[in-house]
Amino acid sequence: MKKINQLILIIPVLFTIFSCAKKEEKPNKIDRKAVVTRHNVKISEVDTLGSLNVGNGKFSFTVDVTGLQTFPEFYSNGVPLGTQSEWGWHTSPNTQDFKHEETLKAYNFNGNPNSLYAIQNREDKRAMAAADYFRANPHRLQLGNFGLEILKKDGSIAQPEDIKAINQELNLWIGKIESNFTVEGVPVKVITYGDSKTDGISAKIESALLKENRLKLKFRFPYPTNEFADRGTNYSQSEKHTTEVDNENGNAFIFSRTLDNDTYFVSAKLSSEAELSKIKDHYYTLLPNSDGDLEVTVQFSKEKPNSPLNDFSIIEQNSIAQWEEFWSSGGAVDFSECTDQRAFELERRVVLSQYLTRSQCAGNYPVQETGLTYNSWYGKPHMEMYWWHGAHYPLWGRTDLLENSMHWYFDAFEGAKEIAQRQGYKGVRWQKMTDHIGGEAPSNVGSFLIWQQPHVIYLAELIYRNNPSQENLERYQNLIFETADFMASFPTYDTENDRYNLGKGVIPAQECFDKTETFNPPMELSYWKWGLEKAQEWRKRLDLEPNKEWQKIIDKLSPMAQKDGVYLVAESVPNSYSETSEHTIDHPAVLGAISYLPQNNYIDIPAMNRTFDVVDKVWTWNHTWGWDFPLESMAATRLNRPKDAIKALFRNEITNTYLPSGHNYQTPRLTLYLPGNGGYLSAIALMCAGYDGNTIENPGFPKDGNWNVKWEGLKPMP
Repeated sequence: MKKINQLILIIPVLFTIFSCAKKEEKPNKIDRKAVVTRHNVKISEVDTLGSLNVGNGKFSFTVDVTGLQTFPEFYSNGVPLGTQSEWGWHTSPNTQDFKHEETLKAYNFNGNPNSLYAIQNREDKRAMAAADYFRANPHRLQLGNFGLEILKKDGSIAQPEDIKAINQELNLWIGKIESNFTVEGVPVKVITYGDSKTDGISAKIESALLKENRLKLKFRFPYPTNEFADRGTNYSQSEKHTTEVDNENGNAFIFSRTLDNDTYFVSAKLSSEAELSKIKDHYYTLLPNSDGDLEVTVQFSKEKPNSPLNDFSIIEQNSIAQWEEFWSSGGAVDFSECTDQRAFELERRVVLSQYLTRSQCAGNYPVQETGLTYNSWYGKPHMEMYWWHGAHYPLWGRTDLLENSMHWYFDAFEGAKEIAQRQGYKGVRWQKMTDHIGGEAPSNVGSFLIWQQPHVIYLAELIYRNNPSQENLERYQNLIFETADFMASFPTYDTENDRYNLGKGVIPAQECFDKTETFNPPMELSYWKWGLEKAQEWRKRLDLEPNKEWQKIIDKLSPMAQKDGVYLVAESVPNSYSETSEHTIDHPAVLGAISYLPQNNYIDIPAMNRTFDVVDKVWTWNHTWGWDFPLESMAATRLNRPKDAIKALFRNEITNTYLPSGHNYQTPRLTLYLPGNGGYLSAIALMCAGYDGNTIENPGFPKDGNWNVKWEGLKPMP
């Protein structure tokens, strides 16, 4: 924890020539390679929070200081040494024949007496056991650990404390990790690349230890824990899975893995022949017969490979091509002409957040909050976080990286429609905690969240803005219209005040509220109105008449409640900011009503400014999450408070920690948190490129002469 506090408090001051008024966008004015490589990550000690990764967006491989996964158990309480792919899921046997319907409970919200929600019913043991099963299944799978076994002179296996003279560097521009270290004075060099075309990695190892037969390769395969967090080191329960090895010709090996009804394969190819040894079940070593350097490629696959693996040189070329293309396209921001001492750290977080999201969150499905490093919430994506994982891609001119995972909405559509129907609503109600095929995880919180609902409209709009084609209008038309149908059927009419309310039966983004009492949270109201208005705009683009049901809600949706000229955290909480209030924790979602959402006549700007002042003063900031700081920064930017926008990004809180790798640390159980990284990138795009109707240059940066930010390729927010 001492090291974490140091990371928060010590902001690198490596640039003394840093000064940010908006520049006219000119091609090639930024030396992109210089911006990226000055933030290459360097590790000089064994640090369990200093793990690095290579990946292609669909597959990621996380390494320790040896450049491979040599010490997975030692690193398990830091940033774990994960190996995950988007296809890698496992389902435990349903031995008690649970049915998802057993998790459903009827609620009477707003006159609908039989609205069925999937919950964790602690009053019914059978129902609770069913909920536990469907929360944990299916779960993302840790595919296995591949590392080194280094023998010391006395024959014992080297431990972390034996790794000396550490000099490890992640070259961000080409996706290369070079790890140099010594064991008993003998140098070892490992170069690691991820393959951009397959779910695999390749390493080149140089050391005299190879010739002395003191360096082996090791493969170890864990079994899932079925717990909230799976660090990938459960080496017990060996009887529950099988590992078989096909030794083809002395330098190529295929490990066949079977876990209940799920199978996958791990293939290895060496540049020399090797002797295979089984240490114990699911634990193997390879002793290479090499007098010189050793090259090894390891590939993870759902199906058994039917062609030879790529050599090291091919994977090296694939990695270089992927990363050079990524960094050379889309947006870029250069803080090198700023003199504010925080500018270098700001640029570091921006660059590393791009690397991490590209390597772990750019596949064909929404990702979990810990990406492809290790499981949190059983490895399942949370769809209210999908905006924070993916909205930055089109804002940074990389729309295709969002489009990849938008397919999920089509796959999950029928399940979302069933949820809406059993709760008595029209259209589709999008799942919150889910999986690749749109399953619904029972939850006493998630099943009552609604702010994931308009995300599909927002994200489709970002895609359309960057490519305003008829094809895109037609592609997303049904998703948007069915989403809007639910949004129009969900509010309830308040006859006394001639308005429509959101709730009761709502838990807002700020998840500390009672679902049976809460109504009209401000961010959800603002998002609801914007989403329905945008859906109407899509109808107009398609030459369709406005939808009358949607318009009724747009016209009579409740205003965001105020008290003493300040917006409440919900209309149902009239004393939101009193000294005895329990509602100044968790996400400061009241600011979300204007952060990533545009200013409009629905929002009273003076009232929102007063609200910002109150939230800034009284909020329990040490009880917030990583994306809350970009949220606050975006609100400040739209309110023309650039000093506060910068202040928000540098709040001195544990959950605003950015590790050497760029990962956003939260807590010991959540040692990385990619919504923080994605949120950071969206905030920077807004701070630079602004938003529709904005007339201020670089609106998120103070005009004090210390911020001369250069940028290109960014897109304004709505």
